[in-house]
Amino acid sequence: MYLTANGSDSKKLRVEDSMDSPPSRVIHIRKLPNEVSETEVIALGLPFGKVTNILMLKGKNQAFLELGTEEAAVTMVTYYTAVTPQVRNVPVFIQYSNHKELKTDSALNQRAQAVLQAVSAVQEGGSPSSAAGESVLTPAPSPVLRIIIDNMFYPVTLDVLQQIFSKFGTVMKIITFTKNNQFQALLQFSDPVNAQQAKLSLDGQNIYNSCCTLRIDFSKLVNLNVKYNNDKSRDYTRPELPSGDGQPPVDPSVAATLSVYGDVQRVKILYNKKDSALIQMSDGNQAQLAMSHLNGQKMYGKIIRVTLSKHQTVQLPREGLDDQGLTKDFTSSPLHRFKKPGSKNFQNIFPPSATLHLSNIPENVTEEDLRLLFSNSGGTVKAFKFFQDRKMALLQTSTVEEAIQALIDLHNYDMGRGHRLRVSFSKSTI
Repeated sequence: MYLTANGSDSKKLRVEDSMDSPPSRVIHIRKLPNEVSETEVIALGLPFGKVTNILMLKGKNQAFLELGTEEAAVTMVTYYTAVTPQVRNVPVFIQYSNHKELKTDSALNQRAQAVLQAVSAVQEGGSPSSAAGESVLTPAPSPVLRIIIDNMFYPVTLDVLQQIFSKFGTVMKIITFTKNNQFQALLQFSDPVNAQQAKLSLDGQNIYNSCCTLRIDFSKLVNLNVKYNNDKSRDYTRPELPSGDGQPPVDPSVAATLSVYGDVQRVKILYNKKDSALIQMSDGNQAQLAMSHLNGQKMYGKIIRVTLSKHQTVQLPREGLDDQGLTKDFTSSPLHRFKKPGSKNFQNIFPPSATLHLSNIPENVTEEDLRLLFSNSGGTVKAFKFFQDRKMALLQTSTVEEAIQALIDLHNYDMGRGHRLRVSFSKSTI
């Protein structure tokens, strides 16, 4: 790699160049956007370990970042070799520095050092230095941000939020809602690092002059469940989602409802009658149980009819034949509740009810998080009650139909840290 006298490149850096220098715990970052803040640079290294020093060369759009160990630096460079590092949605270049440590003049680098002291205090369990004037920095716990907008004198739309936040990375999903007469939003990035950079840069900023102030924090939810693409919610990864005006077609995910009563093996939506499906259970008893509990229930605004079929099995399409995704095989699904002989799930089979039993809840998830999650599934949460250990809870919706829809949407929902939410119908009331 060749450098001119002022330190800028005479040619573009190839990806493999970042590995040419021998490993060092000092990282050289180049091609930074103008007006970049110290916090945004620190945020690049924060997920990989303790940041022990920083040197900003703003005139050259460069910075040096010193990590606590060489191992952390190697992890950082290896990660960003595979994933292009971005600051304010601008690709930056990262490589090992020739320096083994940073020796900075704290008088000339005063602001950067103040920010770094705040980071160190937080990482070591203390409180941040007020001199830093920066947000508290900790490794990003979630790619989902919770946004509250104060002094909202002008309307803020999904498109406005997407435009503002996409400067920091790929925005995947947004859900907006009003709570306590305040406009709020949940916004999911593709990567927690992008969420952290957006939070550090935008928290406390105004969207418009002197109004529409952004208050940003991390959500306890690690992914969002978006059902409709409309003016209140959008999943940018699934443009085919309905707007919510009409009834959605039958989808193989409906198998989640039947999984309460047995292990679903295969589902086939009929080609010429897409409001009908064949569903194969593990045995006849499970099929009988599902029929007796679900026949006559309301789903997607319609009464569903469940009868026994003359077919003994659901045939899979011939190899190479495209059946437009109408047939799915769930034989190897990890969601089978009754696969283990003598499972306690056999003792908890109840008819559909407006009260749902939730289990496998992470300890950091609050009642408000769960109420929000189920409200965004389209229902109304009328009551909620944690069990004593807070790993389980009861949640009551307005109608049985809402409870059925919530179970379809949220059984096996990823709550983070390896926790998958378990949802079933309850015989109890709150």
